[in-house]
Amino acid sequence: MRSRRRRTRAVLAVLAAAVVGVAGCDAAGGDSSAPEARRTRPAPVWDPSPGSVAAVGDSITRGFNACSVLSDCPEVSWATGSSPEVDSLAVRLLGRKAAERSWNHALTGARMADLPGQMARAAAHRPELVAVMAGANDACRASVAAMTPVADFRAGFEEAMRTLRRTLPRTQVYVASIPDLKRLWSQGRADPLGRQVWKLGICPSMLADADALDAAAVRRRDAVERRVAQYNAVLREVCARDRRCRSDGGAVHAFRFGAEQLSRWDWFHPSVDGQARLAEIAYRTVTAGDG
Repeated sequence: MRSRRRRTRAVLAVLAAAVVGVAGCDAAGGDSSAPEARRTRPAPVWDPSPGSVAAVGDSITRGFNACSVLSDCPEVSWATGSSPEVDSLAVRLLGRKAAERSWNHALTGARMADLPGQMARAAAHRPELVAVMAGANDACRASVAAMTPVADFRAGFEEAMRTLRRTLPRTQVYVASIPDLKRLWSQGRADPLGRQVWKLGICPSMLADADALDAAAVRRRDAVERRVAQYNAVLREVCARDRRCRSDGGAVHAFRFGAEQLSRWDWFHPSVDGQARLAEIAYRTVTAGDG
């Protein structure tokens, strides 16, 4: 009987040691390098190498006035263009497959209210990434009073995102900020030909009476500048609510377009070189590690 009790106590001691050992392992977090841990680790939400790209937006994404006067030039588009001078986002991501795996549904003159329709057309291709640059035309109106109200701008962008998510919940979205329109005015106004082209009606809320520096002109341009800042805030905020959306953090707005980056036809839209700079910003944002 005594021998049996000794054996029982020995077995219990071994079991207790084993339990303590397991508890100690759990308290330290276990072996994170174990195959089981690797299998259960969640995959990153953001894929820095999407396999297809669709673009939506306005004249900038269509390459307007980059190649010839008052004409689209989608081959130099920052988003989907084929020009080696630009090395577009699609080319950088997809290489030789870019021609068959990218689509440009932007439209010159489009405003945020047009984005849901563009997004629906883009979604039909089932792209893995949608590149968005929109909003400049909402500020570039005939007058300050005619600019799109911020609430309407927000509603348009939210509807565009809902349109995409109804059919493509996992597609990623890159959102570019609106360029600094006031800086474009300050750069282009030094060129006499540029000022003449602006009289044709390019962004009159900012560019009308380009040489005027009176109080009314200053207030008008400041009002446009403030509205662009509000639009950019909306783009950031709406994008931030979607875990598969990335904004450029204001990089396009902060980029200091110089003479080389502006169209020689209107000194306002990006030139071929300007399109290349936009592609660089987009590529950096899309390929950054998942944060």
